Amino acid sequence: MTQKVDVGTQLKAWRERRRLTQLGLSSAAGVSTRHLSFIETGRSKPSKDMIIHLSECLDVPLRQRNSLLLAGGHAPAYSQSALAEAPMAAVSDAINRIIDAHDPFPAVVVDHHWDLIAGNRAVGILTEGSAPFLLEPPVNVLRLSLHPEGMAPRIVNLAQWRTHVIARLRREVEVTADAQLGGLLEELRTYPSGGEWHEDEMSSLLVPLRIRAGDTELAMFSTTTVFGTPRDVTLAEIAIESFYPSDPATAEFFRSVG
Repeated sequence: MTQKVDVGTQLKAWRERRRLTQLGLSSAAGVSTRHLSFIETGRSKPSKDMIIHLSECLDVPLRQRNSLLLAGGHAPAYSQSALAEAPMAAVSDAINRIIDAHDPFPAVVVDHHWDLIAGNRAVGILTEGSAPFLLEPPVNVLRLSLHPEGMAPRIVNLAQWRTHVIARLRREVEVTADAQLGGLLEELRTYPSGGEWHEDEMSSLLVPLRIRAGDTELAMFSTTTVFGTPRDVTLAEIAIESFYPSDPATAEFFRSVG
């Protein structure tokens, strides 16, 4: 039987993950170090508002804030609605409009585990030739990009791209403490590296994705869009990854096949 971890212990773990002392957090939160110490050691039971306040100061993701509230004996404060449900209809419509408007260039919508929610027509150009099992739902876009039977054999700068993807995922694991992301990170590290590349070798401001499409080498960079100040877990965990051509030849290629 799994032992329940009390809210004070969990808050302490988040504080340490953010590399804050009790003094640092108490100053940021406007509470005394004595009271914070009592909360962390279980001598004081925090109110719902206090848990939310400390979570905000620690930048705890909404899903984990709900877990903290439950551990403290309170009801979750943040809703979680599927995109297909009525409350998310406007959001779902906006997402579809965004990725459709990005055509003829690729754009994908992913959840907090990098599983594909939606993608526009141009995404098929990037994933062409990938093994069918990697394209079966749920499609994990990071696994798809680095797997030796996925996009990896066509990525010209695989060592650089792999370093970029793994560094980005590692930072997300550090921020979220998400066990599933941690497992994905360990999995991706086992894939062929494509050579040696170190983060300090990144010379450009943006890391390009250089991938072959037939006899053409495409060069792209990506941007990530998230929703501002969300109050819903699902909405907070959605990201739109949009790819843009890095050179005129790539732009022309996508326009010609559009």
